Amino acid sequence: MVAPQFAEVTATSTTTQSTVAEERKGTGKLEALQKTEAWAQAKWEAAKAFEVDAPAPGEPSPPKFMGTFPFPYMNGVLHLGHSFSLTKLEFASGYERLKGKRVLFPFGFHVTGMPIKACADKLKKEIAMFGEDFSGFKEKVEGAEFPEQDVPVKKESVDPTKIVKKHGKANAKSTGLAYQFQIMRTMGIPNEEIKKFADTKHWLYYFPPVAQQDLKDFGLSVDWRRSFFTTDMNPYFDSFVRWQFNKLHQHSTPKVKFGERYTIYSPLDGQPCMDHDRASGEGVGVQEYTGVKLQVLMDDLTATPEAERDQVKGVPVGRALLAPELVKSIAGRNVYLVAATLRPETMYGQTNCFVGVDISYGIYAVNDKEAWIHKLGEVKGWDLVGVPLKAPLAKYDKVYTLPMEGVLVTKGTGVVTSVPSDSPDDYITLQDLKKKAAYYHVQPKWVEPFADSFPSIIRTPNYGDRAAETAVKKFKINSQKDKLQLTEAKGEVYKEGFYQGTMIIGSLAGKSVQEAKPLIRAELIEQGAAFPYCEPEGLVMSRSGDECVVTLAPQWYMDYGEEGWKKLAELCLADMETFSAETRNQFTKTLDWLNQWACSRSFGLGTRLPWDPKYLIESLSDSTIYMAYYTVAHMLHGGNLDGSKPGSANITPEQMTDDIWDFIMVNGPAPKGTSIPQETLDKMRREFEYFYPLDLRTSGKDLINNHLTFCIYNHTAIFPKEKWPKGIRVNGHLLLNGTKMSKSTGNFMTIRDAIKVFGADATRFALADAGDGVEDANFLEKTADDAILKLYTEREWIEENLTTAAEGKLRKGAYTWNDRVFEAELNKLITDTDHAYKTMWYREALKLAFYEMTIARSAYRKATTGQGVGSASLEGEEYEGMHEDLVKRYIEVQAIMLAPLTPHWSEYVWSELLKKPESIKKALWPTPTGQPDESLLSAASYIRGLGSNIRSLEDQAARKKQKKGAAATAPEEAKATTLRLFVASAYPAWQDDAIAILKSTYDESTGKFSGKEKPLLASAGLMKNKAVMPFVASIRMAVENNGPAAFDRNLGFGEMETLKSNLDFIRRELATLKITAVELVPAETVKPDAGDFAPEDVRKADMATPGQPTYRLV
Repeated sequence: MVAPQFAEVTATSTTTQSTVAEERKGTGKLEALQKTEAWAQAKWEAAKAFEVDAPAPGEPSPPKFMGTFPFPYMNGVLHLGHSFSLTKLEFASGYERLKGKRVLFPFGFHVTGMPIKACADKLKKEIAMFGEDFSGFKEKVEGAEFPEQDVPVKKESVDPTKIVKKHGKANAKSTGLAYQFQIMRTMGIPNEEIKKFADTKHWLYYFPPVAQQDLKDFGLSVDWRRSFFTTDMNPYFDSFVRWQFNKLHQHSTPKVKFGERYTIYSPLDGQPCMDHDRASGEGVGVQEYTGVKLQVLMDDLTATPEAERDQVKGVPVGRALLAPELVKSIAGRNVYLVAATLRPETMYGQTNCFVGVDISYGIYAVNDKEAWIHKLGEVKGWDLVGVPLKAPLAKYDKVYTLPMEGVLVTKGTGVVTSVPSDSPDDYITLQDLKKKAAYYHVQPKWVEPFADSFPSIIRTPNYGDRAAETAVKKFKINSQKDKLQLTEAKGEVYKEGFYQGTMIIGSLAGKSVQEAKPLIRAELIEQGAAFPYCEPEGLVMSRSGDECVVTLAPQWYMDYGEEGWKKLAELCLADMETFSAETRNQFTKTLDWLNQWACSRSFGLGTRLPWDPKYLIESLSDSTIYMAYYTVAHMLHGGNLDGSKPGSANITPEQMTDDIWDFIMVNGPAPKGTSIPQETLDKMRREFEYFYPLDLRTSGKDLINNHLTFCIYNHTAIFPKEKWPKGIRVNGHLLLNGTKMSKSTGNFMTIRDAIKVFGADATRFALADAGDGVEDANFLEKTADDAILKLYTEREWIEENLTTAAEGKLRKGAYTWNDRVFEAELNKLITDTDHAYKTMWYREALKLAFYEMTIARSAYRKATTGQGVGSASLEGEEYEGMHEDLVKRYIEVQAIMLAPLTPHWSEYVWSELLKKPESIKKALWPTPTGQPDESLLSAASYIRGLGSNIRSLEDQAARKKQKKGAAATAPEEAKATTLRLFVASAYPAWQDDAIAILKSTYDESTGKFSGKEKPLLASAGLMKNKAVMPFVASIRMAVENNGPAAFDRNLGFGEMETLKSNLDFIRRELATLKITAVELVPAETVKPDAGDFAPEDVRKADMATPGQPTYRLV
């Protein structure tokens, strides 16, 4: 397939008003790198560098690595967020290849479900409205509104006649654009092409090839032979999914079942709306309440003439309910206020009912004599205040409707039953109403008889029989406006009541709340005083644009959460690498709550249930074990995404029956009656057996709650334990320049845009630098832009020095001290970078492989040539020069260690500059020439820091003198040309004594100090020395941070010998101070009566300690 051509899309920087490209002075370096990228990609494609197969019989069987990334949904182009999660696997694949493994990285495309169909349907409507070229659309005038499209909404079913809240119309997740054709334009799709997307099939053949080309341009190391898209449009994949579901359905303990269950439902689509079908609200589940019916005492209202009734804001109580037209519509029915509660066991303590005074409440008729959902009328919350009610299980014959602040229209029914004994909110609101009855427009008789005499219903160990009242006092809650304290109090009271509470009222007195709760609920429902009531936990909008509800629907569902299956999933998780404790904890929590999951829908795109073909399999349920399909996809239909042409196995889709899949995937018996040659079947099984199980799955953390946990469940149901996933690594979302990516705000970038603006390697560089944890990462355009210069400059340096080597101008022969230091640094960086890649900390790998490597090289060049940042060759100086072997070693090591991150750059350096005969894709991880010499590295760090420290101290001294008004340099010091270094071979005795005492107070098993060091130091006579306590504090802090090894102050290298080997280097480092000679003096030899030492020499020498020489300029 050839990727369609896109219109131009500009990638704008969010940090300025101009594009990043416009801010650059030129594009020569970018173009040079992009030219290299195209060259490298062509080289890899020609060599089929990423196409791998299982070893044939008799061939050596190298270790393998198979990793996958959740196939992206193809209703648009891929963006940087995709690439961020994707690079975790890309970087891992590159590293594992360097470690000698046969790496399989396949990539597919997801098109199952409603999103594509919903978009296509929208376009059909828009074409009808505006024409095929959308010329009939007029741009929105400021202040005007887009016309609402007529959306048929199915009416909700509710239980017996009652008052419920009206849902306000919710806004869908927005891109800031009103119409689908506008969204298509932002993707760069030419206007004349958009009409074709009204056909769902066009999406399938348009976006996957586009994504494939973008990922090739990104340098992704994918075996594209194994690619496919989902649904029955690919008959091979369709047969695989049907086999999977037959296995689940026919399992000894069936994993797919049928029955009525509560599910999130789209009235417009007329079917369940699962996570991937939602425009917003992914992960939102069903919340089941008990709908408690509080009967309105209409006879009490009618028995009292209106003129004699109590009033609310000057209006007689119940006037709206007794309006003639409404009374006629109610027609003698009982009327109820329905309160949604999660605590039916507390209904014994009801004292009143709360409403939101500004909410509109609809009155609906629902019984066996009247039509369902026939709207009778509407009242405001104020119209209900003061209305008498009969509350089920309450001890009172009559309670009243009262006002409450903060009643939500988006949660429950908008009616709140009040239990002040066990709800801090209810208790404090009732107290507020009692204190300020006139302010809240209530009569004292509606409140006072209940405010203090309410019954106790639950006994708790810490909050007593009136938990709410106790909690209000504990958290110092003064009114219902103290929201934060109320939230905390409510959490504690509800938790203790449920887990430790005991009922002290009613027929179940003496039983625990956990035991009593379902029994009381069942009793209320049986009496007709309540009913099960469900709604989404939060707002859910379907892709079709309607607000979803909850319905009790007959459907096929996955029986997740079933005890035996859950135990297998937990076993799989226990053996699986998750790369962080937070990820493991999130999986554990998901396994704890995940329950039955609807796996079927009536229409959309997908595979049909093989035993009930009127249903389609929903999009998250056909995406659980498809990773196994990759192992044989190239043989079934290699080279085409839709399976329209057979692959190398020359098998038709019809031949892929369940027994064939059993033979390949689960070690089933040899199929009988098949026309597929046994040799072909054996090869397909060999492919699966070699590459499976899955070594790594990378993904965003948001998929733990569904897709990734489903993956674990389904693998345990179908495959033997040795084929379960071995590792799943998740990451956070990607911010762009510190801000959430969003099409509506314009802070958005596609992969294609990034490659155009920065090139593939610089983009990958910035993605590696963005972060690695489960917290959100940050892609900085500046980092990507800077990477262009960094990579280009480093390549120039390599070219220059390889040319120098070819001309014979680099040193050869035995290694010097500087050579050995550089070699040790390379060995350590190889080891440390290997660990960073192995643990998938790619930001650290980038830091080591690029930044630390170039720092080490610059330090080596500076020491051996006098060149580099911050220094220049001194006139007349002679330098040893860089060693040719080490320069080439550095270039090779850096090219290999950066290859997973910036493969095009590394390929160019490896193949074109180093003239290696094979691609870097066949290179192996560098082997250290020896263990990192820590003693030598410590010595090098000491030497490099010495000159810097002296310059800093001299600068400080000069600034002090300037502040005092003196000359920057005293006359005698201006003539100083010699650095006299005082080097101590031992620490002062008092320091050794202090450390010995500190050691005696340290408990290595706990890592703690006893705190008794002061009296011990005093008894040893050490406290007289003012330097003791600061010294002890510094050692103590070092031990607390680094462990008992910090007690050992051994330098690990010979200080005097190291200094003698580097006198010229020290002198050059101090060239700005006009130093021409360095003199080394053992500190112990400096005495007042010994030699020609001045008093200042004695003072300075006395201050020297091992590793911290002192100095004087003379």
